[in-house]
Amino acid sequence: MAPNDPNSPNIPYDPLPLTEFHRSSVFNDPPSPHPSGLSTPPDMLPYTEDPGTNMPSPRFLAAALYDGGGLSNRSSLASQNTFGSNAPSAPNSSVYALNTRASPTPDDLAYDEVPYGESVPGSGLHSPLYLPEKRAAYVGPSSKFKRKLLAGAAVAALIIIAAIIVPVYFTVIKPKSAAAVPSSSSSGSGPASPSSTSSGGSLALVTGGNGSKVTTEDGTTFIYSNPFGGFWYWDPNDPFNNNAQAQSWTPPLNQTFRFGIDKIFGVNLGGWLTTEPFTAPALYEKYQNSSPQAVDEWTLSEAMAADTASGGLNQLETHYQTFITEQDFAEIAGAGLNFVRIPLPYWAIETRQGEPFLAKTAWKYFLKAIQWARKYGIRINLDLHALPGSQNGWNHSGKLGTINVLNGAMGFANAQRSIDYIRIIAEFISQPEYQDVVVMFGITNEPQGPVVGQNALSRYYLQAYTNVREASGIGEGKGPFVSFHDGFLGLEQWAGFLPNADRAALDQHTYLCFTSQSDSPMSSYAQTPCSAWAQGVNTSMSAFGMTAAGEWSNAVTDCGLWVNGVGLGTRYEGTYPGTWPTIGSCTPWTDWQNWNGTMKQGIMNFALASMDALQNWFFWTWKIGNSSTTGVVEAPQWSYQLGLQNGWMPKDPRTASGTCANQNVWSPPLQAWQTGGAGAGQIPASVSSSYAWPPATISNAGAVTSLPSYTPTGTVATLPPPTFTLTSGKSVQTAAAGNGWNNPSDTALEMVGIATCSYLNPWVGPSVAPPSPLCSAAAAAARAATQPRIIPPRMQLLH
Repeated sequence: MAPNDPNSPNIPYDPLPLTEFHRSSVFNDPPSPHPSGLSTPPDMLPYTEDPGTNMPSPRFLAAALYDGGGLSNRSSLASQNTFGSNAPSAPNSSVYALNTRASPTPDDLAYDEVPYGESVPGSGLHSPLYLPEKRAAYVGPSSKFKRKLLAGAAVAALIIIAAIIVPVYFTVIKPKSAAAVPSSSSSGSGPASPSSTSSGGSLALVTGGNGSKVTTEDGTTFIYSNPFGGFWYWDPNDPFNNNAQAQSWTPPLNQTFRFGIDKIFGVNLGGWLTTEPFTAPALYEKYQNSSPQAVDEWTLSEAMAADTASGGLNQLETHYQTFITEQDFAEIAGAGLNFVRIPLPYWAIETRQGEPFLAKTAWKYFLKAIQWARKYGIRINLDLHALPGSQNGWNHSGKLGTINVLNGAMGFANAQRSIDYIRIIAEFISQPEYQDVVVMFGITNEPQGPVVGQNALSRYYLQAYTNVREASGIGEGKGPFVSFHDGFLGLEQWAGFLPNADRAALDQHTYLCFTSQSDSPMSSYAQTPCSAWAQGVNTSMSAFGMTAAGEWSNAVTDCGLWVNGVGLGTRYEGTYPGTWPTIGSCTPWTDWQNWNGTMKQGIMNFALASMDALQNWFFWTWKIGNSSTTGVVEAPQWSYQLGLQNGWMPKDPRTASGTCANQNVWSPPLQAWQTGGAGAGQIPASVSSSYAWPPATISNAGAVTSLPSYTPTGTVATLPPPTFTLTSGKSVQTAAAGNGWNNPSDTALEMVGIATCSYLNPWVGPSVAPPSPLCSAAAAAARAATQPRIIPPRMQLLH
């Protein structure tokens, strides 16, 4: 039987046998076969460019079979928070008192969780002993006529009272009472202005639960569907109110999310603000015959800019406006999900000479994402997905090709610039208006650890972490968790990294589909995630701390339109560059309209096992766009939304609990310093000095002192806040939304080039030698004086 886990219904099942599924190291070990016949071609080079074809690595090439996973049980929050069913006070209410049944049945005790402010059905509890005395004291008239007359009058009075009270309650009383709930920060504790709970005397709803009507910013409406006790909250005159709650088991935004105890059930918004061909194929299909052919956002931007008849580069903004909308956030909460991971490119902040991207526009829509997440009680993991020069050479990094962060002649300068962008983002999201919504920051997506080296990557991570903590404060519990991707080195390689680091998390991306291929049926993978990932996650939660899977999918083959990249084919059909045997046709894996119940249940079982093994996770991705050629999704096992709509994803992610039976589950909580408690930020000096920035050498380039570098002499490109107009009667004012910079003591300037020094193109590749000489004599002296960067006094306690 399933364990008695309050996060999951008690679902009986027969324990499934665990099979051995050893993961060979993709760097050192020989290939290992899948129990059902997978085999790895001997010439596969997972993390390097294929020397035979000179083709770059595909978008996803994570270690396919990390050791990791498991299950973490916790008590339901439904009885602890001030919203939801309000269980502690319910037994004393008149609803229960008027139930005269002395011996309640199980059906009497069942009830649906409802949002704050809605009535709770009776539980079937028997009446208090004093209730008969009350009834005796208020005996009704003896006359049948009088009884009917009084009953009719009572009904009429109730109708009149309801007509008056209900709109008043939803527009005045409830917003005021909700705003009075104690908040974990100032951003949820009070109105943005003295008159923020009404809009010019209108009676527009500002909150609602399951079945309520939502009116969006553009006036369109939809019905909110959330069977899990979640409710939305949006008062345009109180735009930083954090009362919303995604589900009854997830703390509302004005309460602390307890990392390591509360589970992350998350989904990525891939393909939205950082595009890539397989998530948003219609964008790219239009420019397959253009010059250049659109294979990444760089070439897509060039092709769009040349297409002035269609709107030029502004076509990307149309994509931002339509690909993800407010209703997606509502549906995500209604699917039982409480987090979104949002990939954001560096060009949301700025671009520099020669970079063709649409600059600063994605940021406008990230601000909308914060607003929508706040409205539906969803928390955000902001992921810096694309860095200048590219951190991995894949199409999602902006430009397909070579790695130029911590690698090659421009590897140091690009890393300096990237760390600056991390600092700029951290300063914005650490402001009190945003810190309860954007609670996690993935500082660099999928850096290529095997290429750049773990030592250089560790130094980069420490400097970036330092910048984030300088922005948000050390040990104060305010500001985001800093999420480090494992760099495809494996979770075990990061055990003990940065002991006492304040609010740090480790990120892994678990995919099975990019190594060897198999024609085994989907049903054969039911327990694969448990044996592949569960134990590694359990170990990492103790050896490192907070560990989450930032990406995973239901794909067990690499089938799907452009999953590997435009024109790169698939391993499964033997068309991917290199020597790959033909396993079969991809049609059975992509023709989702004709999947039978067995196929859908097989995917469902794999999804449940993945959720349970990974414990805290973000599925990749919420939505795969339709192909403009076929009009349908062509990579179905990557779309959470499509799976919900067609029956191969669970409607309640809590049902995954217990799927991986007999696991040595990690027991919460995390250590106090890991969540901002005692000792947070006190990294031993011996550790911090061993990871001092910058590294002495850069991969494929040599000594850092011989490479182009930037100096902090530029104007910082701070991020603008949103604008909210508050209305009260005839008074109109603008809400205080922060100035984009949380720590006024952080006055360092931005890293920019020196006019008399020489620089290569940031995307030049690792084979080009650095300029010689780098700078004039005077500029060289000035450059030397700024390296390494001096750590501000406020941060000395880290060292």
